[in-house]
Order: sequence, then C-alpha cells, then structure tokens
Amino acid sequence: MRAGTMTSERLVRLSLDRIAEIDKAGPRLNSVLTVNPRALSDARRLDQERRAGRVRGPLHGVPVLLKDNIDTADGTATTAGSLALVDNVTLRDAPIVKRLADAGAVVIGKTNLSEWANFRSTRSISGWSGVGGLVRNPYGLDRTACGSSSGSGAAVAAGLTAIAIGTETNGSVTCPAAMTGVVGLKPTVGLVSRTFIVPISPEQDTAGPMTRTVADAAAVLTAIAGSDPADPATREADRRKTDYVAALDAQSLKGARIGVLRNISGRHPDVDALYDQALAAMREAGAVLVEVKGPDDKVLEQVGSASGDALRSEFRAALDAYLATTPPQVKTRTLDQLIAFNAAEPRETPLFGQEIFEQSAKAPAATDPALRKKRADARKLAADTLDTLMREANVVALVSPSGGPPSISDPVAGGRFFGSPSTLPAVSGYPHLTVPMGYVRGLPVGISFLGPAWSEARLLSLGHAFELKTQARRSPEFLPSVNARPEVARAYDPR
Repeated sequence: MRAGTMTSERLVRLSLDRIAEIDKAGPRLNSVLTVNPRALSDARRLDQERRAGRVRGPLHGVPVLLKDNIDTADGTATTAGSLALVDNVTLRDAPIVKRLADAGAVVIGKTNLSEWANFRSTRSISGWSGVGGLVRNPYGLDRTACGSSSGSGAAVAAGLTAIAIGTETNGSVTCPAAMTGVVGLKPTVGLVSRTFIVPISPEQDTAGPMTRTVADAAAVLTAIAGSDPADPATREADRRKTDYVAALDAQSLKGARIGVLRNISGRHPDVDALYDQALAAMREAGAVLVEVKGPDDKVLEQVGSASGDALRSEFRAALDAYLATTPPQVKTRTLDQLIAFNAAEPRETPLFGQEIFEQSAKAPAATDPALRKKRADARKLAADTLDTLMREANVVALVSPSGGPPSISDPVAGGRFFGSPSTLPAVSGYPHLTVPMGYVRGLPVGISFLGPAWSEARLLSLGHAFELKTQARRSPEFLPSVNARPEVARAYDPR
C-alpha cells in the first residue's frame, strides 16, 4: 500500500473472497461467523485518507478479524458462539475496537470460538459453538484448533487475514495460536481494555493479538494497549505501554539469560526434539540458557484449583453485569436464564452439557471474603512462583514448549490434553507469548516465552529474534487428516 501497488479496498476484497472460498467452501474451516457489511466502505475511506497524505500507522487499511465475544457498532451480533445471543446487536464498539479503528485497521468480521470461551462445560469440545459449529485446524482438518480463540487462530493460519484478536482467561489465545502455527500474545492483565467484551473473570481476562509474525503482533499491541476509564484494571496501561514495534531487536537473544522449563518434557519425543533444536538455535544466536527446575506440580495444582473456584463466582457476576447492558431483544439476561435456555434448546447440547454454568450458578458471591482471599492467595502464589524462578536463575524470561501437536477432535473420548505453561501467567496476570517452533507430522507446535508483568516489549523482541533465526512457520496444506500425508499413507499401506 505504501508503494501504491495495493489498496485497502483490494486487500479487504481478497480477504472476503478467501473467506468465501476456504472458510465457507473448500476445506470449510468454520473459522468466521460473520462479515462486516461496512468493511469495503471502511477500506475505501482509508484509501482516500492515504491518497490525501494521512496515514494512521502500520495498520492503516489492514484487515482484522475479531473473536465473536467483542462488541462492535457495525450491525453484527456479538454471540460468544451461543444461540441465546444471536440478537445481541449492541451497536457499540468496545474500546479495543475503537483503538484498532483509530489505528486504521479494517474490521472485516468476527470469528468462531469455543462457546462462552470454553466456560460452559467440563466436557466441552474446543472450537465448537452452537452458532458456528466446529472450527477445523488448517493443518489437519480432523484436528483441534484448541480454544477458545480457535477461529481467530485458524483464520490467521489459513491466510484469511494477517491479524485477528483473541481473548484469554487461561490459554485461550496461546493454545489456539500454538496449535494453528501462528503467533499469539496474552498481554499483562490490565494492558488492554476488556470493556464490552463478553467476560469470564475481571481478574484474568484479557484480549490479545494473533498474527503470522511477531512484528505484526507488536504493531497490533501498540494500537490496542492503553488505559480505559471504564476498566479499573487498566489504570497503569498508559504509563506502561510503549511502541512495541520500535522495541523489536533482531539481536535481542545475544547475551540474554533465558530460563529453560522442562515441565512438559518427556511426553512426546518429537516435541522434545523440536524443543532441543529451538534451544540450540537460541544458543547460536547468543542466548545464555539456564536450566530451571520447577514449578512444582503441587503448586500448579493449588493455583489451578483456587483459580477455578474463583472463576465460577466471578463469571456469574461479570456475565450478569454484561447481559444487563445488552439490547432489549436479548431475552436471556442472567446466567440462570441462560441455563434454562440451553436446557430447552437441543441445538445447544448435542455434544456436551453445561456443568460449569450450573456450578457457577451455585457458587458463592464474587464478593465473598473467603473467595476473595482464595483469589488473592492464588494470584500471589502464581506471581511469586514465576518471580522466584526468574530471580534465582537470574534470567529475563522463561521458555517452554507451548504444548504438543493438536489432537484429534473427538466427540466421544474428548481431546487429549498434552500440557501447557499457561496457568501461572494466566492467574498471576503476567504476559505469555507463543511463537511457531516446528512441526510433528505436519502439525504445528509452539514455543512459549514467559516474563514478569509489563514485559511485553522484551518478550516480543526475544520472540522476534527467535522467529528470524529459525524461520519455523510454514503454511498449512488443508489435509483432511495426518493419515493423508504421503509418508504416513505409504507406511499404512506399503503395498
């Protein structure tokens, strides 16, 4: 667009055409729920601005998809994947959407997700919603795209857009990013506004970028970071934010002391081999790697259990508050009414129930003193654990595999959980970046960079240097199954 060989209108049209060809037809990814009817007119307006010499920044005229739990004023509904919210046309932009628009990005639509951000059932299938069905992984259509920001990850991986926004409470940006072979950043809680985003918990929720490169994630974070008077958690954001693109340094690994976590090592030899290769690449780039023992499994269990109890109470209070602001045509205005709606609507429960909803309805009030202490203790334990690991090893960041290759989406036995480093940064509110690390039988695996609060600039710079060094990411082939890969097919039937 700077060179004049591409316009925003043309780029948006290409994205919309690709959504029609690949997401709705072709391999049918089910990653996009709806398109913005104003997208092309918005792009034309931005092209006019560019011709007039006004360029808002690196996102000027660039298409972006939003997870469908983020309110927009474009006339599309915000459903959180639920049939109960198909009439939730709020006609209001969440502050994060306004920041993207001010930066010149063009919202072209909303992405499918694990319904209610994977917080309805203990047996939920990641990437499935009553509104959109199952998101399919572009690297293996029978494989999970993880959740809950599954549609955002799959859409970016498939080239439907360069940029999408996801949201995370625990792993919902980083897991789908890793399993669809893209970059995903869960920022420090409080760096990005959560106003007018369908909530789970004000203690852990945050939105974050999902992109094909770290530089793109840095550009998006630069646009969306900042304080919001309606979200008290963001009071420090204006003081803490920076130009994350300017902070990128291709040589940032040189001399950087990085702690090596191996909590999920030994679960798959190919993942272990990829991790060893990634660590070797960091050493070649000049990083000083320090083996770090921990965190202790009992600590992880304690943090996860206490956080899980708190989330159920926080969810009910936060969701009821959000539903109270929805337009009159939305009839389900409390958690109790949602439970009744799901019980009466067979399209909502063909695969799993709503156990978490029911548990949340019976949970103590979010203001209960014992619950508040449990939440505070969990947050402190998570933060202290990460801080201690980094301080004792004298490192600026920790690395770990983000998880394993995506498992098969299985409505009978459920998906296999490989393991993830997401819980401690999620409960502490610390940032978590995942970057493509490599592939196992063509299925993507990511590497995670963890750091203290407000360390996004350093993590993005380290991830950028790693990305440039390894060039690990490759485009998906949209194979129906890993079994269709030639080396597997030959081994299965050598005759």
